[in-house]
Amino acid sequence: MIKKILAVFLFFLIFFTGTAFADKTSVTIEAPDVVVKKGSEITIKVNVVHRGNNFAHYTNWVYVKANGEEIARWEFSMGNRPENEKFIREVKYTITVPTEIIAEGNCNIHGSNGQAVLKINVK
Repeated sequence: MIKKILAVFLFFLIFFTGTAFADKTSVTIEAPDVVVKKGSEITIKVNVVHRGNNFAHYTNWVYVKANGEEIARWEFSMGNRPENEKFIREVKYTITVPTEIIAEGNCNIHGSNGQAVLKINVK
């Protein structure tokens, strides 16, 4: 009986008080200067922050798009969660035209804090 009460308590603690201890997934983008030489390969770093990363509440995906085309996506699950509440993912991309980089991450319960956008011009 005590195990059942404890299980119900933990369920309510995780799912109904989650917003007090957790938040939506947020991302920022790091890349080289906003003007790069045509044909340059750059490294795009996506910094992801999500408080409350646990077995039932975690970032379930992160993507990066360049000029509207998805160039990277990372999928996570209950058994394959991100390594920490703050983590970084990187992708290499060759810049040939002015490029708008967009990144976004999503919490499996609370959603996303929105997209991060970075514009890179070509010289």
